[in-house]
Amino acid sequence: MKLIFRTSLLHLLLYCVTHTVGVDIKTDPPVDGEGLIQTELNNTVSLKCTVGADTPNDEELVWLRDGMTVNLKEENKKGASSVCVSPVIYDDNEATFTCQLKRDATHKASVTLRVTYPPELSGSEEVTVEEESTLVLTCDIWANPPVSTVEWTRNGSMVDLFEGGFVVTIGGSTSQLTVSKVERSLHEGTYMCTAKSPKYGPYSKTFYVTATDKTIKFPLMPTIAAIVVVVLTALLAVVSRWKKIVKCFKK
Repeated sequence: MKLIFRTSLLHLLLYCVTHTVGVDIKTDPPVDGEGLIQTELNNTVSLKCTVGADTPNDEELVWLRDGMTVNLKEENKKGASSVCVSPVIYDDNEATFTCQLKRDATHKASVTLRVTYPPELSGSEEVTVEEESTLVLTCDIWANPPVSTVEWTRNGSMVDLFEGGFVVTIGGSTSQLTVSKVERSLHEGTYMCTAKSPKYGPYSKTFYVTATDKTIKFPLMPTIAAIVVVVLTALLAVVSRWKKIVKCFKK
């Protein structure tokens, strides 16, 4: 009975030591219940890692970002170590920062950044397009969380895809409004692209589209080539008859 008790006590002690020796990360802003740090673009995130209560204060710490070692100053390695992400950029979204003991990588803690940002839609743009040519308007809708809807309007009303011959495409980061053959009466006007973010609300960009008369375009290179051929042909003709021309002048 005493042997069983001692064995159980030993297992309990080993369990406690395993869970108290290690590292701990404190963050600003704080970590949520899923181990994520919710932050926004251009903000600052501070991470501080400390050794566990039963770990010597001179233990060296190592920081990793997505498995790659972070360079630290010597005075920022032992007992406690801090990392500052400033400013937060797009590439920091879903980046995982891990702090671990250098001598034993099994003692570690990790946090992941979740970066949110609205679509970069604002201002206006003037667009000039010739009649019978192609019109392409592009809006950047890249955002996190992704936008919920994208709307295109012309002169305050939803674009008529059927009557105007419009084609709307939405990719991962852009939305495009395309017309393959511009007609002034149907396509000239003020367009607005509006992307609605579930977190940030609506963002818009305006396009002022002006249709101009179609111009006749001469093919430059074929025209130059034709002129060169004519000139060379004339020169060859002169050269071939040069003797006869000289005789005429002698007479």
